[in-house]
Amino acid sequence: MRLRAVLSALQHYGCVPAELWAHCIGWVSLPGPFSLIRGGQRLLGEWARLISSPAQLRAVFLHTEHEQRKSKTVTQANMKVEILPALTDNYMYLLIDEETKEAAIVDPVQPQKVLDAVKKHGVKLTSVLTTHHHWDHAGGNEKLVKLETGLRVYGGDSRVGALTQKVSHLTSLKVGSLNVKCLCTPCHTSGHICYYVTKPNSSEPPAVFTGDTLFVAGCGKFFEGTPEEMYRALIEILGSLDPATRVYCGHEYTINNLKFARHVEPNNVSIQEKLAWAKAKYDSGEPTIPSTIGEEFTYNPFMRVREKTVQEHAGETDPIRTMGAIRKEKDNFRVPKD
Repeated sequence: MRLRAVLSALQHYGCVPAELWAHCIGWVSLPGPFSLIRGGQRLLGEWARLISSPAQLRAVFLHTEHEQRKSKTVTQANMKVEILPALTDNYMYLLIDEETKEAAIVDPVQPQKVLDAVKKHGVKLTSVLTTHHHWDHAGGNEKLVKLETGLRVYGGDSRVGALTQKVSHLTSLKVGSLNVKCLCTPCHTSGHICYYVTKPNSSEPPAVFTGDTLFVAGCGKFFEGTPEEMYRALIEILGSLDPATRVYCGHEYTINNLKFARHVEPNNVSIQEKLAWAKAKYDSGEPTIPSTIGEEFTYNPFMRVREKTVQEHAGETDPIRTMGAIRKEKDNFRVPKD
């Protein structure tokens, strides 16, 4: 089980490619006293098979971006969000206030790519919005503040690099004329912050940047928290936002999340339709981001823990115990190929 835990952590941080993960996750549960040795041998052999060139090795250990992943700009009258793929499956987000042309960057793990986007849009970068301290989200902060001086770096955890202002629940910030409300959502990490962005007197959808708390059809692992905390984060905090709020999450995990959702609720048509859509998007290299809060309640099992179908699958009648049960199941879920 120790090897399984190590693999899980490496996969979370982008060090284990998805294909390798799918092949190896079952091996570390092999029965018998030599399961660790056998699992480790097969892991190394499969890794060598998949990573057969210097470029592939560099992509794994240095997290170079997958060549086929495309950026995408979501444009509204009041704000613009450029979705910037990073590392293996991360996302950074350039948030632009259309009125003032002031911008903030969410989780700038690849600083030069951020500055290239800033230059392309002709905006002034003033702020860094850090969701949590993990390297694949905050690891570019120190370099970015050296390349672009005078930046305000926000986060909810003293472990965030280059932090200039520690925020707490309901702290209010400004990016130009946009209002940013900090939402404290501890569980994945104890200092995790989601950023809820609105424009005064606007009828257009708000945005929320959820890091590794809420994914499309999924949620983050409970590294530093409890099912109670994730329930509060997903249901009571994020779930209370305007249903039209666009959700910009930290990783491209959508297809695998939906396959688990399908396992939990095999008769849920919303899951089946979203999975087919996500596969088509992924095949064309396009992001499956953003979703909306309202949509998440139709196909995300972690936001559906009050539903009878999800509780029956978990063998529970309490939403919080259901949250814990399906998270534990997801942690050990072997993703099917189809």
